[in-house]
Amino acid sequence: MDVQAHWNSIYSEKAPETVSWYAPHLETSLAFIQRAAPERSAAIIDVGGGESTLVDDLISHGFENITVLDVSQTAIDADKRRLGEASTRVCWIAADVTKIELKPSAYDLWHDRAVFHFLTEAEDRCAYIRQVARGVKSGGHVIVATFGPEGPMKCSGLDVVRYNKESLGSQFGDHFRLVDSLTTMHRTPAGKMQQLLYCHFSVE
Repeated sequence: MDVQAHWNSIYSEKAPETVSWYAPHLETSLAFIQRAAPERSAAIIDVGGGESTLVDDLISHGFENITVLDVSQTAIDADKRRLGEASTRVCWIAADVTKIELKPSAYDLWHDRAVFHFLTEAEDRCAYIRQVARGVKSGGHVIVATFGPEGPMKCSGLDVVRYNKESLGSQFGDHFRLVDSLTTMHRTPAGKMQQLLYCHFSVE
C-alpha cells in the first residue's frame, strides 16, 4: 500500500470535522504538553498532525518552536491555509516518520496522537522508535496516544494495534521511562466512543 496516497486520499475526500479522530481541540494532548514542556521555547514536534488544531492551540499558547510532520502533503497544505500568516511560524515536514532522517537531538518533546497504532509491522515500529530516540534530546519527553485495549481494531480502513501502558512501554524499551498514563474515551463525529491510551515517557 502507498501510505502517502492513502492519507492524501482521506484528507482530500473528507472534511476535517467528519473523520473519526476529529476533535475541535485536543485538550488532553495540550495538557500533557504543557505539563511536560512549560517553557514556551521548547522544541516540539507533532507527528501525524494531520488537520488537527493542536498546532493552532500551541501557537495561541505562545509556543515558539513547533514542527508538524505528516505523511500527507494534502493535510499540511490545509493546515497552512487555515493558519494563514501564522503558518510561517511553523516548520512543516511532509514525510513518512519511519523513513525520514530527522536531525539528532532536535526536539524537547515528541507528540503523536494516533500514528504509532497504525504500525502493524514490527520493523516499522522499530524504525519509528529509532527516530524518537534519535530526534528527542536526553531528558526530553515523548507523548504517544494509541487505541486502548477496548479501542477499535481498524481505523480508516487500516488495521491497528491496540495497547495498554505496559505493552506500549515494552515497545519503547528501557531507553524510555513511563512518567504518566491516561485512558480516555473519544467521541467520534458519528457518535461512537473510542478508547484512547495516552502515555508520557521521558528519554533516559
